[in-house]
Amino acid sequence: MSRTSRTTLRRSRTALIAAGALVAAAAGSAAAVAPFGASAAAAAGCTVDYKIQNQWNGGLTAAVSVTNTGDAVSSWQLEWSFAGSEKISQGWNATVSQSGAAVTAKSLSYNGALATGASASFGFNASGDGNSAVPATFKLNGVTCNGGTTDPTDPTDPTDPPTDPPAGSRVDNPYEGAKVYVNPEWSANAAAEPGGSRVADQPTGVWLDRIAAIEGANGTMGLRDHLDEALTQKGSGELVVQLVIYNLPGRDCSALSSNGELGPTEIGRYKTEYIDPIAAILADSKYAGLRIVTTVEIDSLPNLVTNTGSRPTATPACDVMKANGNYEKGVGYALNKLGDAPNVYNYIDAGHHGWIGWDDNFGPSADIFKIAATSEGATLDDVHGFIVNTANYGATKETNFTIDDAVNGTSVRQSKWVDWNRYTDEQSFAQAFRTELVSVGFKSGIGMLIDTSRNGWGGTNRPTGPGATTSVDTYVDGGRYDRRIHLGNWCNQAGAGLGERPKAAPAAGIDAYVWMKPPGESDGSSKEIPNNEGKGFDRMCDPTYTGNARNGNNLSGALPDAPVSGQWFSAQFQELMKNAYPAL
Repeated sequence: MSRTSRTTLRRSRTALIAAGALVAAAAGSAAAVAPFGASAAAAAGCTVDYKIQNQWNGGLTAAVSVTNTGDAVSSWQLEWSFAGSEKISQGWNATVSQSGAAVTAKSLSYNGALATGASASFGFNASGDGNSAVPATFKLNGVTCNGGTTDPTDPTDPTDPPTDPPAGSRVDNPYEGAKVYVNPEWSANAAAEPGGSRVADQPTGVWLDRIAAIEGANGTMGLRDHLDEALTQKGSGELVVQLVIYNLPGRDCSALSSNGELGPTEIGRYKTEYIDPIAAILADSKYAGLRIVTTVEIDSLPNLVTNTGSRPTATPACDVMKANGNYEKGVGYALNKLGDAPNVYNYIDAGHHGWIGWDDNFGPSADIFKIAATSEGATLDDVHGFIVNTANYGATKETNFTIDDAVNGTSVRQSKWVDWNRYTDEQSFAQAFRTELVSVGFKSGIGMLIDTSRNGWGGTNRPTGPGATTSVDTYVDGGRYDRRIHLGNWCNQAGAGLGERPKAAPAAGIDAYVWMKPPGESDGSSKEIPNNEGKGFDRMCDPTYTGNARNGNNLSGALPDAPVSGQWFSAQFQELMKNAYPAL
């Protein structure tokens, strides 16, 4: 029950991107919703959800969602004017430009067509004085909008009345307007810890990490037990149940602590003894009223890109899995069978920025995901989205530096920590990777999940501003929230803290922040411990280990005295609560 992703080396380094101005900002936030509608000869109409997600004295981040309530359009252009001194610095999922106070956001090739009732989302960063407000008016395709009003309440608030979708159809974002299932077994472990009652009511993922977990092993709850409990928690509202599908043949070919029970060639057992029974349970009409989110096969497909062939991080086990195709076949089969139920939402694991954020890994990973999503009878329609940072520690947002900053003419990309990656945090990576996935053929409406269960990095070691500008390394190292010794460290990290609490629709293109990895469950044992779950001992979980190529030959940064992956680790849970950000 461990997520053992890691940083990988690149065979070549790309040319240095043009360095931008050095920018630093302290976090703040504001939220707003603006109405607009339209009337025109073509029966135009629209609503918009305009949110200022973060705002500080120096800048802001905003997310905008446009819904077409009029006739279908093949492309769109949204215009507004800032009332203050805001200046757009970056946009995503739209071409955002500015002339004076006037701003224009134009659709891209993949999100321009809007049928009646369809929506498109985009976002932007801008400089500002910390007092930005929602624009007063908007124009859609040149027509002043005046024909609609959006709900001014928080759309993620479960107390708001939900909008019921047509029977048998999936909603755009399963987390909106819904509660999320609280696993009573994890909740009991958390509540038994001193101070644990502060978070024991948070929703976490249910990990189906072996065949026996379907029925329940050693007195634990099985899948039906969890779904029955979910019906009780649901009441009369909507409820999301989060399941981790995690039992591929040859699982986790580049590490040991989360090896699984099935050998590399046992694709038949994976299908008939694991996926088929899960699919049969999820298809039971008793559970049709639940929104079931499946996160499919953590820590698998990116290995076929980063840890095979002539890569310096290649392993024989990953070469075997690439040759036999059982990772792609297994994922495709799972997507196909699980996606048959209309209330199931499949999200594929997409690693994290410190794994596939480099140029050599970014595009090829998207291609591998498409191959898997069109294997064994699956189609791209079986994919509702992707999840990043599962059971990992990458900061959601690094606000003390950006990838475009430079120090004394040297780009942040050249720092030892970033090491030519194109991303500094999980949210910027998730948003950019979403665009890449759409470009290779995935649906334009896919959403991203970010696992924030252990990436808060709070406590006394959390920087309050950027580092010294002595060098690009002092600047980055002094300001980064992620305090790992090396970006490649992944096992039971010392100093880590609980991250953002689970939340629906926190940013453009992001369906939710989730706690998919239950905080307090070990990533792997600090020493070899015999077990009957097929889980091995990985030296990256040993605090005395001096490292390998994947972590720059640094100490592992792991906590001592850890149990086998998936077992309760009290010391880790206490560490996570102590370093929580936002603080408990």
